[in-house]
Amino acid sequence: MIGGRRPGVFRIGAIAERFGIHPQTLRLYEREGLLRPVRTEGNTRLYDSDTIERLEIILTLTRDLGVNLAGVEVILHMKEKIERMQGDVHHLLSVLREEVEARRVEPDRRYALTTVSKSLALAKLDKR
Repeated sequence: MIGGRRPGVFRIGAIAERFGIHPQTLRLYEREGLLRPVRTEGNTRLYDSDTIERLEIILTLTRDLGVNLAGVEVILHMKEKIERMQGDVHHLLSVLREEVEARRVEPDRRYALTTVSKSLALAKLDKR
């Protein structure tokens, strides 16, 4: 536990040193809404693994790709939206799989195969 009170959680100074940036840069990212570190009761910023991962993305975009902070904000917003949409798609696929499986186990009793003049035909059964 380096720089934080809990394992995997670090204070601003430890994060600044680890990534070679000034603590004011981290504060700026927070003011701009790019980072959201958790706060202790004493208002100390604590950076967990999710916040650190987000910081790594910000630093890659700004340092390596030359993206400005407004661009970073747009990219992060799009990333979050894509992740939500992927979650929706996974949920939809799960529901569809359950429906397909339910139909395999419980065949539709309205239809049945029947012999008609030496050939098979699909005939709708009456529900009377």
